Amino acid sequence: MARRDAAGVRLLTRNGINWSSRFPLIVQAVGALKVRSCLIDGEAIAYDDDGLASFELMRRRRHDRQVALCAFDLLELDGRDLRHIPLEERKRALARLTGKPRAGIVLNVTFEEPGDIVFKHACALGCEGIVSKRLGSRYRSGHSRDWLKMKNPACEAVTREEEEEWS
Repeated sequence: MARRDAAGVRLLTRNGINWSSRFPLIVQAVGALKVRSCLIDGEAIAYDDDGLASFELMRRRRHDRQVALCAFDLLELDGRDLRHIPLEERKRALARLTGKPRAGIVLNVTFEEPGDIVFKHACALGCEGIVSKRLGSRYRSGHSRDWLKMKNPACEAVTREEEEEWS
């Protein structure tokens, strides 16, 4: 989560750890948004030479200064709680907020095609997988029946995740 308010910008992991010092480009980008406050749900990503998100680059931590926020949901804007608003409206508000592409923050692409087709193409490109969210859904923290995460079984990051013990 990228949180911006009067106290500044904080990048919080799902465990509540503040990673603002680790990803200065994201902090700079969120700090430059034309708002008083916001809470953006997203994922920190490092890109490989082909422009694909690379978990391995994140893991090695040699590229932390170039890591961007892939923004996929907007939960609060200028003190207004948006979690009860349908997904499509939150995504439109997020697109208006982020505006043109800039270093440090990118808007996650949304596809209208059926999930199985998008997943097939994502796998062919070597992506880790896709997340599908139910149209009209409200925001809920954690796992929900309103979204599905499908992992590419051939992706190196997914294979390694299954083989390694994470602590």
